[in-house]
Amino acid sequence: MTSSKIKSKETINRFQILVLFFLTGIFFINFTIRIIVSPLLPTISLDMGLTHDQGGSLFLISASGYFIALLCSGFVSSKIGHKKTIAFSAIAAGIAFILTGLSQGLIGMRTGLFCVGMASALYLPSGMAMLTSSIDQGNWGEAIGIHELAPNLSFLLSPLICEVFLLTLPWRGVFFIIGGVSIVLGFSFFRFSSVNDFFGESPTLTAFLPLAGKRSFWIMVVLFTLGVGGTLGVYSMLPLFLVDIHGIPQAQANSLITMSRILTLPMPLFIGWVSDRVGLKPTLSAVLFLTGLTTLLVGVMEGQLIKMAIFCQPLMAVCFFTPAFAALSQIGSKKIQNIAISFTIPIAFFLGGGVVPNLIGIMGDHGFFSMGFIIFGSLSCLGSFIPLFLKFHQDN
Repeated sequence: MTSSKIKSKETINRFQILVLFFLTGIFFINFTIRIIVSPLLPTISLDMGLTHDQGGSLFLISASGYFIALLCSGFVSSKIGHKKTIAFSAIAAGIAFILTGLSQGLIGMRTGLFCVGMASALYLPSGMAMLTSSIDQGNWGEAIGIHELAPNLSFLLSPLICEVFLLTLPWRGVFFIIGGVSIVLGFSFFRFSSVNDFFGESPTLTAFLPLAGKRSFWIMVVLFTLGVGGTLGVYSMLPLFLVDIHGIPQAQANSLITMSRILTLPMPLFIGWVSDRVGLKPTLSAVLFLTGLTTLLVGVMEGQLIKMAIFCQPLMAVCFFTPAFAALSQIGSKKIQNIAISFTIPIAFFLGGGVVPNLIGIMGDHGFFSMGFIIFGSLSCLGSFIPLFLKFHQDN
């Protein structure tokens, strides 16, 4: 009887590991499929004759699709369940990415990336719901920590993946491979994963109204916009900036960006330790100021100094999300925590991950590429005072 219990426990552990493996893999490709255009952008711009503005607009279009679908993701999961939503997201994003690689003009690229943004947005709410329902609550911390490695690994590996494939393939071939991997992962999850499926809940306007009247909610929207802008927004335009303004070869620029991301992996754990000791508000203020300062230096520095700024900037930027999510969970009661995340993240990704790189590209077209980084860095420094005005639920 004892051995039977032990065997049952081992089976549960293997099941949980398999679910975590599937979801982390899908999250990695889900994030990669949205950001890999960045290290490919110099090649795409040269091949298709795109301006800086047109190149930056690709991220705005993708972020627009992501924004719309993330707000509506609850409607999909409430109809087909979380498991099918995750599989559909991976398969649809992969197909859309392949079709984007086949496009011959700017309109086709924009349409394809808009669909990629919409399809990939469906994953996160259902992925997190499936993760927490399939893993024992006592293991949530470790499981979510492993799951959240996916975006950082994607930032780290995407430039390297591009350069490896570009040795033998055109840039369109990278689209086909990444899209194909997404399709295979989505189908494999649906076919071979034995998770217990369940349905999501549709978002309602009445659920949002209590949040709309909270000043701290809108403060968090601004903070997350700055945080996403400092990570995804800067990352999106950095390869093109290094190639066009500093004359660094694309392969070298992508290698530099890859190396700068290696040290970012342990930073969320470190900043979590810091925030536990000094508090969320001071930590957020310090992180935003240092992110803004290093982003400003990216626009100012030249020669070897630009490389130092590129190494320092992501180290500061990735520290934002650990204390930010903790703060977001404390601006209201437990009943509205999920609603706060559901409305904050889409807005932040649209503005920080779409509008910010597009504006930097527009400034680049007018001969002020560096100034785009300087202005955003300055705004982030100014925004470092905003966390001090947050009011948490337990403060009432």
